[in-house]
Amino acid sequence: MSISLSKGQRIDLTKTNPGLTKVIIGLGWDTNKYSGGRDFDLDASAFLADGNGNVQNDLDFIFYNNLKSPNGAVEHTGDNRTGEGDGDDEQMIIDFSLMPSHVEKIGITVTIHDAEARSQNFGQVSNAFVRVVNADNSEEVLRYDLGEDFSVETAVVVCELYKHGQDWKFNAIGSGFSGGLAALCRNYGLDV
Repeated sequence: MSISLSKGQRIDLTKTNPGLTKVIIGLGWDTNKYSGGRDFDLDASAFLADGNGNVQNDLDFIFYNNLKSPNGAVEHTGDNRTGEGDGDDEQMIIDFSLMPSHVEKIGITVTIHDAEARSQNFGQVSNAFVRVVNADNSEEVLRYDLGEDFSVETAVVVCELYKHGQDWKFNAIGSGFSGGLAALCRNYGLDV
C-alpha cells in the first residue's frame, strides 16, 4: 500500500520495507496550456552526493547526457522530451546494494530545458509528482505530489534519498530554484 507524503515529510524506505534494495523513481508532470507556442521539455536528474551534500565528480551527476553512474547504482531510463500521456514521464532506477560508500545522499531534481529562452517556469507546470516503486514487484511504496507552489522557478529539488546508518530514507523537499540546471549543479558543489 502506497504512502502519500507532504512537503517536508521524511520516511524510512529500507528499514520498513525489508529486502528493498532496488527502486524505480518515477517522475511526472503536466504543463498548463498557454499561448507561448513552445513545447516544454522537463528533465529529471540525480545528484549522487557525499555526507556534506556535494557531488565528488561529474560522473556522479546522472542526467540525459550521462544516463548511468559508473558502477550502475543509478540509471536514468531516458529523456522524455514532451511529457505527453499519463503516468511517469521519466524514470530512474536506483540499486542501493550497488551504491558507492561515498554516496550518502541522492538529490532527485527536475529542470526545464531552455526555460529562459522559452520564457517558461514551474508556475506553468501542474500535477508534478514523484513516486518510489519497488523494482522487484512493481508496487508503489510512496508518492509525493508537489502541488502548485511555484512561480518563476526553472529548477526543483523534488526529493532526496539519504543514508541513515545502514538504511535509506526519503525526504519530500519540493524546493524551487531560479537559474535552471546551473543553479542545481552549484547547489550540489559542481562547477558549471
